[in-house]
Amino acid sequence: MSGTTNGVGVSKIVQIMDLYNFLPDIDLKGHRVMSNDVNRPALQLSGFFEHFAQTRVQIIGNVEYTYLQHMDAERKKEIYTEFLSYDMPCIIFCRDLQPDELFLKIAEENSVPVLGTKRSTSEFMSELIYCLGEWLAPCISIHGVLVDVYGEGLLIMGESGIGKSEAALELLRRGHRLVTDDVVEIRKINEHKLIGTSPDITRYFIELRGIGIVDVKNLYGVESVKEKQEIDLVIKLEEWKKDKEYDRLGMEEEYTEILGNKVVCHSLPIRPGRNLAVICETAAVNHRQKKQGYNAAQELYRRWQENMTKSQEDDE
Repeated sequence: MSGTTNGVGVSKIVQIMDLYNFLPDIDLKGHRVMSNDVNRPALQLSGFFEHFAQTRVQIIGNVEYTYLQHMDAERKKEIYTEFLSYDMPCIIFCRDLQPDELFLKIAEENSVPVLGTKRSTSEFMSELIYCLGEWLAPCISIHGVLVDVYGEGLLIMGESGIGKSEAALELLRRGHRLVTDDVVEIRKINEHKLIGTSPDITRYFIELRGIGIVDVKNLYGVESVKEKQEIDLVIKLEEWKKDKEYDRLGMEEEYTEILGNKVVCHSLPIRPGRNLAVICETAAVNHRQKKQGYNAAQELYRRWQENMTKSQEDDE
């Protein structure tokens, strides 16, 4: 399991969010964000520093900026000195607002990165919080294959050599999209959402025993791959066992737990003649139907009950 204790580098935020750096002489390598929340330091700029969330990214919007502009020079220096003395990951000015020279001077003295963006404060904050939530989410790596089937994230698991990659390849040929083969990095975004991605080094490659490594993106085109996908359904492939009873109706859902989140799981027995890709595809479509409120097993049970009731009435 890979942790998130190292946080996210400020340099990554600058690159992904397309920010400009007011103090390029400050080395960003030592500055990291450890919290997926942000802070607008309205109270701090008025001199109230109790419960100051200094570990968060500090966002300066139009309100904070206007308030600073109405301060006299002596008060401004006092607030700047105290505010920028805290060990903050970075400060970001939105709406193309320009920090004054005194602010930049004191920030540079304290090695606090000052960044800027032209975007509106609310829009920028929303995207930054979402990105930080994903980057800082608890993460594990598991052995499996993740495929986007009709918009449903299908995680195929099973013993090595059981046919996961072959099933994924057939799904690709049927028009679905590969997210990752062999290793799936799963991040817990919240209590209901798991996002699967591929390690950079193996992205869009599939290993087929007897053939070797296949580059899916180059072989089938960019429409056959996807960078990340929410995990909606788990298919566990296992060897067929004669003496084991398998669920034939699906009246009750079975679940597996990943990072504390429950995900619907189907155990799929493997035997010669079964088309894994078609079964996986059908499982994904059936799962989507259930989310939309239709359950085929319950519908069959309802019809059976109606038929039994009708038969009893006819006998009377």
